[in-house]
Amino acid sequence: MEPEMTMSDSSAREPLTADQRKLRETERRADAEQAMREHHLAQKAFHENRERLKAERLAREAAGKNR
Repeated sequence: MEPEMTMSDSSAREPLTADQRKLRETERRADAEQAMREHHLAQKAFHENRERLKAERLAREAAGKNR
């Protein structure tokens, strides 16, 4: 009985054509750009929230000192 070949076996893969390589590279680049956009949006939201919370904390502290 021969072992079954899996997709991870390098001998089972056919070489990609130039068009397939170009398409894969284009898709990977688009995925990377989308991931970077999402990362930047998450970072911006985090920093805005942190600044809002800091302002609220400083206002509470200032109000507490005025009592």
